Amino acid sequence: MNLLPKSSKEFGSVDYWEKFFQQRGKKAFEWYGTYLELCGVLHKYIKPKEKVLVIGCGNSELSEQLYDVGYQDIVNIDISEVVIKQMRERNASRRPHMSFLKMDMTQMDFPDASFQVVLDKGTLDAVLTDEEEKTLQQVDRMLAEVGRVLQVGGRYLCVSLAQAHVLKKAVGHFSREGWMVRVHQVTNSQDQVLEAEPRFSLPVFTFIMTKFRPVPGSALQIFELCAQEQGRPVRLESAERLAEAVWERQQYAWLCGQLYRKAGLGSVSLDLCNGDTGEPRYTLHVVDSPTVKPSRDNHFAIFIIPQGRETEWLFGMEDGRKQLAASAGFRRLITVALHRGQQYEGMDSIQAELSARVMELAPAEMPTQQQALGLLSISEIQILWAGSFVTISPSSTSLHSQESLVVPFLSVGGDIGVRTVQHQDCSPLSGDYVIEDVQGDDKRYFRRLIFLSNRNVVQSEARLLKDVSHRAQKKRKKDRKKQRPATPPEDLPAAPGQSIDKSYLCCEHHKAMIAGLALLRNPELLLETPLALLVVGLGGGSLPLFVHDHFPKSCIDAVEIDPSMLEVATQWFGFSQSNRMKVHIADGLDYITSLAGREARPHYDVIMFDVDSKDPGLGMSCPPPAFVDQIFLQKVKSILASEGVFILNLVCRDMGLKDLVLAGLKAVFPLLYVRQIEGEVNEILFCQLHPEQQLGTPELVEVAQALEQTLRKPGRGWDDTYVLSDMLKTVKIV
Repeated sequence: MNLLPKSSKEFGSVDYWEKFFQQRGKKAFEWYGTYLELCGVLHKYIKPKEKVLVIGCGNSELSEQLYDVGYQDIVNIDISEVVIKQMRERNASRRPHMSFLKMDMTQMDFPDASFQVVLDKGTLDAVLTDEEEKTLQQVDRMLAEVGRVLQVGGRYLCVSLAQAHVLKKAVGHFSREGWMVRVHQVTNSQDQVLEAEPRFSLPVFTFIMTKFRPVPGSALQIFELCAQEQGRPVRLESAERLAEAVWERQQYAWLCGQLYRKAGLGSVSLDLCNGDTGEPRYTLHVVDSPTVKPSRDNHFAIFIIPQGRETEWLFGMEDGRKQLAASAGFRRLITVALHRGQQYEGMDSIQAELSARVMELAPAEMPTQQQALGLLSISEIQILWAGSFVTISPSSTSLHSQESLVVPFLSVGGDIGVRTVQHQDCSPLSGDYVIEDVQGDDKRYFRRLIFLSNRNVVQSEARLLKDVSHRAQKKRKKDRKKQRPATPPEDLPAAPGQSIDKSYLCCEHHKAMIAGLALLRNPELLLETPLALLVVGLGGGSLPLFVHDHFPKSCIDAVEIDPSMLEVATQWFGFSQSNRMKVHIADGLDYITSLAGREARPHYDVIMFDVDSKDPGLGMSCPPPAFVDQIFLQKVKSILASEGVFILNLVCRDMGLKDLVLAGLKAVFPLLYVRQIEGEVNEILFCQLHPEQQLGTPELVEVAQALEQTLRKPGRGWDDTYVLSDMLKTVKIV
């Protein structure tokens, strides 16, 4: 039986509803969910003793079920005489104190301030089908009547799909009247409108409009959103921001529906926010692996990324996550990154917090008995990554019954990791940044500089000395408080720069850049040779500091455009200037242009570019395009020694742009080597002026070994895990 109207305008027609209820009969028609789906919100905002008016009641069972649990002062009205007759007959004996009246809600017969609650389940949506003048006038009369019959302090509860034009009208009307406006999400209803909408297509909301006594001259407007049934409302600054927040929830529901119905949507990422503050708490990436053959146990899994490891290629890059999902053997894997600034009690609490939300992203083909989250008894998974195996295990050993399938939570090592924000500030040039200590895979601690504009990229990193454990840092901070109680604790670094292990290079691209020094003539003599180096891009200072400490005759000019970074490097990363290390606060483009314009220009043995772009939309995040411009490269060439080496860190995802960059470099520097950093986008380019200096792979390995033997001499503090020759084995000639 087709009961759908021929046009949306029929929703406002008495004749349509008379015919609708005659044809439908006594079977209840539930707009936007049943009592069980709505009762959590309704009980929150309606007290049992309050007098309730239900407008456009239809033949819904909602009033009857409210009555049966103690809400017995209920009046129901509808424009359909047919449905009012049906409802009177159905309730006459069982619910004698509940009344049903045929009445037009735009012209109600009740006295002013007759009710404490007006309840509307889908009626406003049915009337406000468009924004034509006639329709808007009818809605104005309806909402005016709602306001008239409500007492001060009373509430209009309107269950709605909160479509943009409906939300705009309702919020605008009542906020202008000085009422408090709250929008409360109810559910992603599975009993959809007219029983025709697919799962998750439209989330259901309840508008709670609270009538305040008018205050002459007051312009106070209150807008709130409550995104969870038992969550706390979040105050929003405007009606526009409220509409935007509702739209975000609707987009999330649409996304859930798409993910439920089909796999392989491409890269899908979303943030789950703290219900109290609205701040992002989790970032989820949905990764489908169509090549994984479906089985009883491999439909769906959740992977919790330990704090501080979200920047690793395997977890932070799309290709890495695809490899992770395929290696783990699940048709759909959701990776979950934990946000800095949020508190997490442990893996169990995260699992409990995420259980309901991640199930909304489950695929349709998952067996029905797998709809309860738990922990699957699975073997450890080993994933080949960067030449070694990463072991992934279940996040806990507790198990559900073996009779039912469960959805596993996976993690690396079974814990959520350790991340401590030591310092947070804002640079006028680089924006907001944090200094944080994280625990690595080997339980060692690492210090990182992160620009919050690009949260998943480590700008600079250094390893802390072994004695600087997490506990030791806390103790040091407590001791400082005792010794200097007048100094605010936030002004004191929790672990000073002297705790940095200066012999260790954390960044693979820095290791490759250092290996490039082997391209200089007589690498075995470099420790005794005066070397002039220019490093553009300071960051935490690890790269120039390593050269300074390991090559005692070197003199280094470091150029940094952001003075805040010099402060960061000095205070937090153990960097210091000396008679051999000078930092110049300047734009690298201007600095090199100035040097190239001098009559007695310097000639550097090594020039290194490790400078990032602040514009993520360029397709090349390192260096900025101006640094590889042909005219500028000629200036770089003019200050490079004849047998020197120009070393460049290139991060470029646009293959066409990268080809242009390589061609431009080759035009200026005829000898060009490229070293791809495994597991990263970075490529290190080694540029020289004379093609006859070209070395094949065996020669490259030989000169690197010669340099390393010199650096490994006793007393020089060389990191044994760093093999220079490995950095040059995979170098290619362009």
